Amino acid sequence: MGEQYGGDHQDFRGGEFNGDFTAKKVEYHQHAPAPTALDSLPPKAAGFTGRGDQLGELLGAFDPDGSGEAPGAVLVAAVSGLGGIGKTALAVQAVHEACDRGWFPGGVLFVNLHGYDDDRVTAEQALETLLRALGTPPEHIPNGVDARAALYRSVLAARERELGAVLVLADNASSAEQVRPLHPGGVRHRLLATSRSKLPQLGARLLPLGELSPGEAYDLLDRALRIAARGDARVANEGTAAAQLALLCGHLPLALQIAAALLVLDRDKPVAELVSELAESGDRLQHLDDGERSVRAAFDLSYRRLPAEQARLLRLLALAPGPEVTADVVAVLDGADTPPVRVLDALCRAHLVERGSGRGRWRLHDLVRVFGVGVVKGDVGLWEEGEAARERVLEFYLRWARAADVRLRWLPGMPEPERFEDRAGALAWLDSERAGLVAAVQWAREERFAATAVRLSQYLAEYLYWRRAFDDLTTVCGVAREAAHRAGNRVGEASAWNNLGIALREMGQVEEAIDVHTRARDLHQAVGDRRREASAWDNLGIALRSTGRVEEAIDAHTRARDLFQAVGDRRRGASAWDNLGSALRQAGRVEEAIDAHTPARDLFQAAGDRRRGAIAWNNLGNALWEAGRVEEAVEAYEQALECFWEFDDWYGTGQTLFNLALAHQHAARPAEARTHYLKSADAYTRANAPTEAAGARTWAEEITP
Repeated sequence: MGEQYGGDHQDFRGGEFNGDFTAKKVEYHQHAPAPTALDSLPPKAAGFTGRGDQLGELLGAFDPDGSGEAPGAVLVAAVSGLGGIGKTALAVQAVHEACDRGWFPGGVLFVNLHGYDDDRVTAEQALETLLRALGTPPEHIPNGVDARAALYRSVLAARERELGAVLVLADNASSAEQVRPLHPGGVRHRLLATSRSKLPQLGARLLPLGELSPGEAYDLLDRALRIAARGDARVANEGTAAAQLALLCGHLPLALQIAAALLVLDRDKPVAELVSELAESGDRLQHLDDGERSVRAAFDLSYRRLPAEQARLLRLLALAPGPEVTADVVAVLDGADTPPVRVLDALCRAHLVERGSGRGRWRLHDLVRVFGVGVVKGDVGLWEEGEAARERVLEFYLRWARAADVRLRWLPGMPEPERFEDRAGALAWLDSERAGLVAAVQWAREERFAATAVRLSQYLAEYLYWRRAFDDLTTVCGVAREAAHRAGNRVGEASAWNNLGIALREMGQVEEAIDVHTRARDLHQAVGDRRREASAWDNLGIALRSTGRVEEAIDAHTRARDLFQAVGDRRRGASAWDNLGSALRQAGRVEEAIDAHTPARDLFQAAGDRRRGAIAWNNLGNALWEAGRVEEAVEAYEQALECFWEFDDWYGTGQTLFNLALAHQHAARPAEARTHYLKSADAYTRANAPTEAAGARTWAEEITP
């Protein structure tokens, strides 16, 4: 730390100070110095962990030699971040390390600006505190910000000449106005400010601070418990539970410290028990309070300073579905025609809103979201405003998801969809909104939103299957099924069962899929919906085939084909023909299989459904290969590939390339076989099918070059 200043002090004397420091004639008298309060820096935070990169950046800014930059290039640094993110702890740690390196022999000045309290410290008051700390007698401290700032810089200049540079830490500022007059002047002094808001107006090195990494959060919990009791190894012994606890705390240092304090207070409490309490609580912030510190109180300080329009948007964002939202969804929440970019930017500067995974995307810290929901629930008027905003979002998602689904299912000859010009545009929109769409369907658990959310789930099924997002598809279908059942919507319930069965089958849970498709079939039969009953029969057949129950599968596909023919649905009838062919081939009836796949291919071509036509070409190739007609099989696979590539269907591409590799291998063409196995692996990787990709690579490796 810097040496305490205890030498002679130059005292200002004369008439009453009128605020114009530079214009007054000043007389100097030597006498015993006033007491100083330099080096009043708080101690380092116990158990401080992580922040290595940020600490390095601050030390680079403090370095009097400039750390490779021009000397004195960074005179001011500002650490900003959400309340409870650990700004002060980082700043204090950095200042201690800088002083340990001997960079500030003139000492350290510390002032808490209380920027978010009801009575915040003004710049004028802060300057008085700093001048007193520098040993200036109170009677010689002038009135007015400018006069005090001038005297402050002069005293610091004198101190630099006598002892060396000084570092000033201005903690908890709420505005640049509070900090700007505290600039120490000179080229060797440094000023470090912390704030919940970014302070770009200072011309400072800006260091926004985010939450801890999972590893850093784990270390904080472990160190806190071991500081209280050296042998407390609960975090180390319950690693999984500790990781869950850190996640529930949003990796926010304040929340983690409170959670650790709660464990310290109850030495017999397992970490998993605290995790259960937080996870099952309707209000996590109620538990994140140790009697002295409170996450809710920390956030409330920031919230109460917001202008009305910012506070309103923050509350509405807390109600948004998904971990982040696009600008379009923000506009819908706000009830506006265009996104409130100005308000979003202001909330972002205050660290209450963060930029998401891409430009035009926004997110809230998990605990800020909990705080916002709590504010809404506590006021009837705010609650109704929030419910209306959620209703707008759900209707918005329903309109656009329906339009995207129409485009994905569009075939030549159908009316052109209005909202999306092509399939790629529909997929891009669905990809960008996927997390929000899946989260919005889960609002089906609430009666007000159930009917709309169930319809939304139906418009997502094709897309989620296409993207092989089977976890999301299972979630969506499960919630929709329960909501439809509660509402007595038997058609919606049956559709959800059918889509759920598809997801379960693709996830390898085939026996469950058989039960689910049987339920769907029975419900569709009960309401007399023959077309959907046929779809359920067809899907049931695929599941039966996967368990080796081939004869039952043949019967199911035959029933599906006949029902589709009866209702005049030729395109879906083509799918039944194609699936029947696969079942016949599995039963060893290869010539019959060829006879089934051929009309399937022709019907798809007639309907203009090239993607499903590609599936029929691939399946026909399989039957031809088993019939010993290898060259014809190769031609069929190549036809399938052309169509799969046209639609960027990478899973279908991977399957067909694998089949083509088998055909080349059977025809004693090892080089071609190996090439196609590797191409198959690449396609499977793009399709998010790592198991299949690994299998294809294994087959390639087994071929001798």
